[in-house]
Amino acid sequence: MNIPAFITGTVVIIFFSWIYSIKHRRFHGIPRFFAFESIYILLLLNIRLWFSNPFSLLQVFSWILLCLSAYAGLAGYLHLKNQGEAQNSFENTTKLVTSGIYSYIRHPLYTSLILLGTGIVLKDPVPYKLLLGAVNIAAIWLTALTEEKEMIDRFGNDYRKYMLATKMFVPFII
Repeated sequence: MNIPAFITGTVVIIFFSWIYSIKHRRFHGIPRFFAFESIYILLLLNIRLWFSNPFSLLQVFSWILLCLSAYAGLAGYLHLKNQGEAQNSFENTTKLVTSGIYSYIRHPLYTSLILLGTGIVLKDPVPYKLLLGAVNIAAIWLTALTEEKEMIDRFGNDYRKYMLATKMFVPFII
């Protein structure tokens, strides 16, 4: 692994975790840091394998997950930015967004990170990389749970009703 790239990337992730959430007492940024960090480490470990055996079943499945990740992330970001009436940053919304992709899942951006991490793991699914993938999923789960408490504090019963009508990450399943 490229140690200078690891250190630089980690400092950047810490900086953005602080600026966008922890500084504003939005503590979902703490477990989210571990999700971003595990994805970054997986990327550094797998970058040389990115295009090896491009038509193997694992590579094809990996690319499918990476494309789904891009879709979920882009759709979630754009809809939240356009509909959320944000203050300071796109994720600090003043309006509960329940339409578009948010009508199916509450956390499309976190779904995107799960798909991204899993897609990267599948580039070379050896045990220690699988463990990093599990760290990513666990960190995202904790991030979503923490953020949901913040959203209940912000939007009250409207968010509780929204939780009953949608799934966290995968439409109709979970």
